[in-house]
Amino acid sequence: MPKIENSGIEIGLYTLGDIGADPVTGKTISAGQRMKEIIEVAKLADEAGLDVFGVGEHHRLDYATSSPSVVLAAIAQITKRIKLTSATTVLSTIDPVRLFEDFATLDLLSDGRAEIIAGRGAFIESFPLFGYDTNDYDALFSENIDLFLKLNKNERITWDGHFRSPLRNAEIAPRPFQKELPIWVGVGGTPNSAIRAGRLGVGMTLALLGGDPMRFKPLVDLYRKAGIEAGHVLEDLKLGITGHGYFSKTTQQAKDEYYPYYSNYWSYVNRQRGMGGGRMSRADFDQMTAPDTALFVGSPQQIVEKILRQYELFGHQRFMAQIDIGGIPFKKVAEGIELLATEVAPIVRKETRK
Repeated sequence: MPKIENSGIEIGLYTLGDIGADPVTGKTISAGQRMKEIIEVAKLADEAGLDVFGVGEHHRLDYATSSPSVVLAAIAQITKRIKLTSATTVLSTIDPVRLFEDFATLDLLSDGRAEIIAGRGAFIESFPLFGYDTNDYDALFSENIDLFLKLNKNERITWDGHFRSPLRNAEIAPRPFQKELPIWVGVGGTPNSAIRAGRLGVGMTLALLGGDPMRFKPLVDLYRKAGIEAGHVLEDLKLGITGHGYFSKTTQQAKDEYYPYYSNYWSYVNRQRGMGGGRMSRADFDQMTAPDTALFVGSPQQIVEKILRQYELFGHQRFMAQIDIGGIPFKKVAEGIELLATEVAPIVRKETRK
């Protein structure tokens, strides 16, 4: 694997597989079509030379991807070099043994390209679905990540926990192609989550969905401080920055094209969360996409400037954009991939290669 300092930061894409009506045409594609388009997007990203592709996990009818490992396994067969990660696995409500075996299998199928971003989940529908109590939200995550990290290091394991049956000299198979599966913890904005990721010595993926990026700097500092205090070296404390993005030839064109889809996305996400479903005003949207905010919307030059400004702030090793939300048609997503790969990535990699 190339060293970060020689190749610049990694640049990639992720999808949560939301299924929303196109606000321009009023049409909604099927889950099957959405999944086929996700696989095609990953293929385009691989061919364009992007570094990583992530697939999210939701257990609702308005999302297409409840099983990231299955979707990523399909992607593995038509791609050659791009890394394949969950984005994110709801680790609180999945058996860590099953998760490890699924991603070890993906790793073998992809010749060592599998990764996991684990989180507690922004949605809680998986708790009743799989028989878990939301009161155990944090305790489940703590126990499951502890077990997963042990599974990652050991072919046989003896283990006792609170939420699942004990393991007695259990064989954990298959073993991955890589020595260990890379694991990151997805963090939204909770200091305790950042501290935990640091103490565990795993990567941290930070979701920047708006506002001033500077407000996330304390989380990054907490993560690195906790990691070093726990005895981990700074080089192993990898940081990823993720966020919503839309790219066009000019910043004004990007804003004009993206606004209906972005407003649509937040309208139905807020409804899903029981917060009402009003549309975002254009004035609010223009404020959210200003040059000094975290939202990656604009011309290639604007996006380069935003990524590099954040790189100065965080010194991260990975940037991933979500560019397919709110019913955006496949053609627009494909155009975004081309701009990201040909006009944004080369400059960002060159500037961060030092």
